[in-house]
Amino acid sequence: MSNNKIAKTSSIALIVCGLSLVLVLFTPIWRIELDAPQYPEGLMLLIYANKLAGNVEIINGLNHYIGMKTLHADDFVEFKVLPGIILFFAAFFVLAGLLARRKLINFLLGLFVVFGILAMVDFWRWEYDYGHNLDPNAAIIVPGMAYQPPLIGFKQLLNFGAYSIPDIGGWIFIGAGAVLLGVVVFELKRKNKSKHPKNAFNLVIVGLLSMLFSSCSTEPEPIRIGKDNCDFCKMTISDSRFGAQIVTNKGKKHKFDDQHCLSQFLYEDKVKDGDIAGVYFVDFNQPHDLINAENAFFLQSPSLKSPMNGNIAAFSNNDSLENAVQKFYGNKITWEEILK
Repeated sequence: MSNNKIAKTSSIALIVCGLSLVLVLFTPIWRIELDAPQYPEGLMLLIYANKLAGNVEIINGLNHYIGMKTLHADDFVEFKVLPGIILFFAAFFVLAGLLARRKLINFLLGLFVVFGILAMVDFWRWEYDYGHNLDPNAAIIVPGMAYQPPLIGFKQLLNFGAYSIPDIGGWIFIGAGAVLLGVVVFELKRKNKSKHPKNAFNLVIVGLLSMLFSSCSTEPEPIRIGKDNCDFCKMTISDSRFGAQIVTNKGKKHKFDDQHCLSQFLYEDKVKDGDIAGVYFVDFNQPHDLINAENAFFLQSPSLKSPMNGNIAAFSNNDSLENAVQKFYGNKITWEEILK
């Protein structure tokens, strides 16, 4: 067998990826979600390969008041060239799989990475212009305020929370790139006569997929004291011992300065129960650690003096709770009782 030929498994993986890329033409590639009190159901902008969809008209109406450009598909040259680029890569993946040449897949990977970088730079450039190039005669002007949406992740823009993530088409594109990288690494190991090429390939794919989905992780993230704001009262979180966090199924993190704000956030139905991946509290004794509410031990005591007078502290184990009871003379309370 020629040393330049790739394995049959690699060829099949590339062909499947190439065929799946065609689906990107018919599914949204990216989405920007907007949450605000006046829009309890939220607003959504969907970006396809050749058009915009979602609540475009409502978003354009809001943009008009604050001086942002209105959105029209005809204004984006990207919508004219992107479908062709997607078809090009779909065909290239299939061709690389059929020809099964190692040099060809290496070239494809380089081309794919360059395109991905250029695409994200172009997207950031558009967002920057969109958020900074404002009409000076707009009805609402906030001096020094810009409205650039986040490239990826969450950002607060006045009373709107903007959440930017890949959609179905974007994940397909990212997945194809991850598999391509896995194939290249696998073939490199195979060329170097790795003792366990199949295992190496599987490990590479698992590792890549783990990194891929970690970008939309449903795990909590550390609360930055003095920097993060409470998602309910909007005050800066200042006490490291009482923080709390809600993580949604989409990986969005809502942070709170104490239990009172978190409970009010849930009571006002700011996030649906079915959308919650987990609720976490800061460990009172280890402020850098977050505990799942279902596994935490809680103490309620006026002596705790938490920021918003929720006066509830969380502990990782019962011994820590018992010690705190002796010090603060409070009552033990369960997560179920807090929710009532």
